[in-house]
Amino acid sequence: MSTTNHIARLSTPLHTGRGKGVDLFLSFVIKEAKHILRDKRTMLILFGMPVVMMLLFGFAITTDVRNVRTVVVTSQMDHQTQQAVERLSQSEYFTIIRTVATPQEAERLIRSQQADMSLTPSPSPIGEGSSNLQWQIMVDGSDPNMAQQWTTYAQSILSQPVDDKHYSLPSPFGEGLGVRLLYNPQMKSAYNFVPAIMGMLLMLICAMMTSISIVREKERGTMEVLLVSPVRPLMVIIAKAVPYLVLAFVILIVILLMARYVLGVPLAGSLFWIIAVSTIYILLALSLGLLISNVAQTQLVALLLSAMVLLMPVVMLSGMMFPVESMPQVLQWVAAVVPPRYYIDAMRKLMIMGVGIGEVLQEVTILVAMTALLLTIALKKFNVRLE
Repeated sequence: MSTTNHIARLSTPLHTGRGKGVDLFLSFVIKEAKHILRDKRTMLILFGMPVVMMLLFGFAITTDVRNVRTVVVTSQMDHQTQQAVERLSQSEYFTIIRTVATPQEAERLIRSQQADMSLTPSPSPIGEGSSNLQWQIMVDGSDPNMAQQWTTYAQSILSQPVDDKHYSLPSPFGEGLGVRLLYNPQMKSAYNFVPAIMGMLLMLICAMMTSISIVREKERGTMEVLLVSPVRPLMVIIAKAVPYLVLAFVILIVILLMARYVLGVPLAGSLFWIIAVSTIYILLALSLGLLISNVAQTQLVALLLSAMVLLMPVVMLSGMMFPVESMPQVLQWVAAVVPPRYYIDAMRKLMIMGVGIGEVLQEVTILVAMTALLLTIALKKFNVRLE
């Protein structure tokens, strides 16, 4: 039976009264849910995208220091230097691929992309009978962020006391440097990416899929049939959003389970508050999807609007990839109106730092205010279109 005929039957005078209105509302929810479940491509996107992105950002797209190709200049190697180099090679961060006689040879290897970093030892006498081992580090700086991390890790390992003890997994910061890294001592990039992925996926799935769902009814001409049913128009829109709300919670649970048991990201804070703040964010995304559906007339336009309004700002201005504080002042002002920024900040504090709800009240307040504003504007525009 077609959607139009199904809704037409539900719109007959037999289905009147409060109880029948509830039945109609549930019928709309079930109809939308069945439509989602029938569309295999949509289901693949909804559940495949979170899994793929979690695996990519967790294992492939990572800023963790691993297997840095290192060349050692052996012109002044002694027992003390050999111990330091062995300790470096036994870590998981660096791989000694070759030894060369001069710094010029090491530079040629780096320029030819055969190596990432070179180490040149140079003992420097300090007082009588003692020496302080100095190192010259040459690194490929084409990626400044990674070059800085490689240098920091190498300096930290090489600055540790040289004795007969070898460290298979040394700390990124030497014990004698007076530095303590809180919350993420191993500097795993997954700790940073998981909250960001949550913010991006929930926004895209809730806002984009909701807007496309409503616009699809417009294109097929079934929206008018839905709106003339005994159920109030607002209830029709809510009924279409409910299945995506449920899917968003399922995806949220999948992400949290993968973060904890696949990527090893701790859930240090209260699970209740993580879900509560996520609920506010999901409602905000649904409100934004409703607003986009009021503007767009076709699914293509809704998709393009979602991509321009959601995808690029989420990736570039939410703090997901780049710190907002490092951006020019104008972009910081623009980033201030990007909802995922506040959700990602709140999730990092709740999940990684393990703080209470009191420490994220500012972010939660902003999200609630944005939700109320977007929902008010969307419903007002929807009522104007009906009139």
